[in-house]
Amino acid sequence: MYSAKVYEQTASVRQIKVSENSNVKSTWPLDQLTNVGHVVSLASAEMGESIAVAAPANKNAKRPIQYNTITFSELEYRSNQIALGLQQLGIQPGTRIALMVPPGIEFISFVFGLFKSGVVIILIDPGMGKKNMVRCLSEAQPQGIVGIRIAHVMRMIYAAKFRNCKTNIVVGASWWPGCTSDRKFYKLDGNSFQPLEQTREADAAIIFTTGSTGPPKGVSYKHRIFLEQARQVRDFYGIEPGSVDVSGFPLFALFNCGMGTTTVFPKMDATRPAEVDPLDVKDAIDRFAASQSFGSPALWNTVSRYAEANDLKFPTIKKVFSAGAPVPPHVLSRIKKIIASDGEAYTPYGATESLPVASNNATVVLDETAAKTERGFGTCVGNKFPDIDWKIIEITDQPIDQMDDANTLPNGEIGELIVKGSVVTDRYVTRTQANAMHKIQDENGFWHRMGDVGYFDDQNRFWFCGRKSHRVQTGQTGQPTLFTIVLEGIVNTHEKIYRSALVGIGAAPNQTPIIVAEPWPEHWPTNQNTQKRLEDEILEICRSNEKTQLVEQVLLKKKLPVDIRHNSKIFREQLAIWARSRIKKIETA
Repeated sequence: MYSAKVYEQTASVRQIKVSENSNVKSTWPLDQLTNVGHVVSLASAEMGESIAVAAPANKNAKRPIQYNTITFSELEYRSNQIALGLQQLGIQPGTRIALMVPPGIEFISFVFGLFKSGVVIILIDPGMGKKNMVRCLSEAQPQGIVGIRIAHVMRMIYAAKFRNCKTNIVVGASWWPGCTSDRKFYKLDGNSFQPLEQTREADAAIIFTTGSTGPPKGVSYKHRIFLEQARQVRDFYGIEPGSVDVSGFPLFALFNCGMGTTTVFPKMDATRPAEVDPLDVKDAIDRFAASQSFGSPALWNTVSRYAEANDLKFPTIKKVFSAGAPVPPHVLSRIKKIIASDGEAYTPYGATESLPVASNNATVVLDETAAKTERGFGTCVGNKFPDIDWKIIEITDQPIDQMDDANTLPNGEIGELIVKGSVVTDRYVTRTQANAMHKIQDENGFWHRMGDVGYFDDQNRFWFCGRKSHRVQTGQTGQPTLFTIVLEGIVNTHEKIYRSALVGIGAAPNQTPIIVAEPWPEHWPTNQNTQKRLEDEILEICRSNEKTQLVEQVLLKKKLPVDIRHNSKIFREQLAIWARSRIKKIETA
């Protein structure tokens, strides 16, 4: 039976390893499973005494941090207890249950217990704010909530929106009004749980998009999607059982269990990855001799800048994964300098609706594509995964019902990316009107419109040029449409600029292009003269390149608004409103 253990040993004596008596293969039969919850069963059978998850024992603890741990065999037993407890409460397969538990052992245990019970898990980013969270939950129509006490406080405050929540479970407390305590589950015999009979096409979860281009939408995930994601990520990157991942993104931990990889949650606020303390990341890496790490570009920007300035190294790290937005070359360069000499940084590309799609690595970026990004070619996200089909079609803001109605473009021409494959989700279950805008039928299924624009080069690599909804339509002859990532790559060459955003003021197709730039904190202008000088320098860069010559105004902002999941995607819709009001103030001053 599971009991939290405080991990205090040094890395040299720890036992994150494959059992000597097992015959572990990197080709675990994920394609034979019908329920993603049972990836834990595979891991338990092959490497049961290895640590599955480690998380800080106290979120406010100072270094050296103590960690609670759970082995794969304990995780298997505990998730069985949870699944059995849910069944005894009368929860039927297909029931929608919202999971509102912070990242850690309890989160992972309940995810797999809920999966095993056949429940459809509603996963919500807590950092999206109370208003968005309540709206998304209400739209997803949960029939119960599994959460810590504050989640049930919210449920009670907004009781009118959650009338269907009849079965509620409080996590981490022995009692709460109208709830069953999770502690009751841990008195059950996990060995008596009987797996469900179901197909891989059964619904497993509803995961919400970040909302960077509109209200968050709930995406339907089948068990097949999760299983295929784990298989493809494992095979493409050569991830072996026994690897140790320091995870800056909780959902990536779900893949880890399917690959026999130990998940270590560093001490951090998962909703504010850019504000992570680099020494807490180093503590987790060093303590568990981690071999890989996943984190957003913002997280790795923070960590790598601190490491470079303080001569810190992470010699055990062989693989770094960073995704959620284009990863700046300067971030990749610093990562390469601080990890193992034979290590690599990878930039997987995809979306909530389809992941993974493509991948690039730091070596290719730094040796070949970064220079083109700085000249306005966009960001190269690499070649597609083997199981993905993709095409570039002519840009349109209208629905496309059939593939026969889409105009496929040749290599080199910017258009809209569409994808097809086993990891591509088939529908939204909230904001369902979006289905018509994002799915294209063909004789063998459907294609998903990614909402991204770009082009294929002569090596069939995709060059990301921005979101379709963020393009700026100027109505000018010769260069009517401007694409965000194209222009921003040029502007970001200024040594004092951390990042920038192209926004359009006015209505399409007669928008005025404006650049809003965020300087590095140490380069924020100290007075109006230095601010004007920096703005003029950026304008001069724009005038020197034909792709940015239409930009006539630059605004500076200390912090660009970004998504809560990765702190990397820029909320350009919000920024356009700010820029318009800022320009009016300048004009009337």
